[in-house]
Amino acid sequence: MSRTRVLIVDDSVVTRSVLQGAFADDPEIEVVGAAENGKIGVQKFIELEPDIVILDIEMPEMNGLEAIVEIRKHDSETPIIMFSTLTEHGAKSTFEALSRGATDYVQKPSGSDGLQAAQKRVRSELIPKIQSLTKHGAAAIPKFSSLPKIARKLSSNTRIDLVCIGVSTGGPNALAEVIPALPLDLGVPVVICQHMPPMFTQLLAERLDKVSPLTVREGVDGKILESGHVWIAPGGKHMVVDRKGVHAKIRLNEDPPENSCRPAVDPLFRSVTKVYGAHALGVMLTGMGSDGLSGCGELCHAGAEVIAQDEATSVVWGMPGAVVQAELASVVLPLKSIGEAITRRVKRGRV
Repeated sequence: MSRTRVLIVDDSVVTRSVLQGAFADDPEIEVVGAAENGKIGVQKFIELEPDIVILDIEMPEMNGLEAIVEIRKHDSETPIIMFSTLTEHGAKSTFEALSRGATDYVQKPSGSDGLQAAQKRVRSELIPKIQSLTKHGAAAIPKFSSLPKIARKLSSNTRIDLVCIGVSTGGPNALAEVIPALPLDLGVPVVICQHMPPMFTQLLAERLDKVSPLTVREGVDGKILESGHVWIAPGGKHMVVDRKGVHAKIRLNEDPPENSCRPAVDPLFRSVTKVYGAHALGVMLTGMGSDGLSGCGELCHAGAEVIAQDEATSVVWGMPGAVVQAELASVVLPLKSIGEAITRRVKRGRV
């Protein structure tokens, strides 16, 4: 098997050394080049044609944001992982990088961590993302034969009262395609779990709110779920829905992570199943891993339908792929068709 060819672009000698040291122990990864700024990084990208780029943001001559734009002029598919700090400033810059075409991000280890601890974090957090995003290291989506199979189509006329969406890697750009496509008169609330840390989810909500007919906000504990609103689970907290009396409300908690995530899709979808049952519509978009699989299973067994993004348009076909292979998807669609499909299905059930 050929090794995954990595290009490192970072102005810090220490960071480049940490990355090269961590990658040296992995037989499936080969560092083919390193650059100290974006300008040199773009040149080396064109010359070396790596399988993936690890890119810093703050660099002299040409920063990471500018480098992404130049790289994407030459290549629209090679994964770019931002390797940056997640301070408030860093979070805004990293989110801007995702909007410009970066694929994913990993937080840089703290300078006080020490060399061994820093390399350990790279191995545990960065290498799995490299493996997931590249053809050489992409693991096959496991079969979930233990789940009962349900064959269904997106053809029911059951009334839809809520749309719930699960998404991870590649999510900001996927949501930027889907959420603005939903009309102001959709008639139902939308809840979203996007795997992101604090600050990022607020930035994501603000960005989507500016381009969407619907009002997009971070989830707030106790908020009533009303039509015309989209709620995104805040980073670092699980978001669930609960009904006491007439109104369904958002509840936030800091229960243990599920599928190594908080927020996680499964607790959101489980709660949606309890409150809405067959009157919910599930949507599974691009993402690494299989978070949301059991939640989709519960939705389907309650009689609800699930839309899954197809492999061709997913940055990583982990989460939607797991749902499709478990035969829980009512329909599998390219990203550009999902907003319209949600609207059509909701409207049909509410005529």
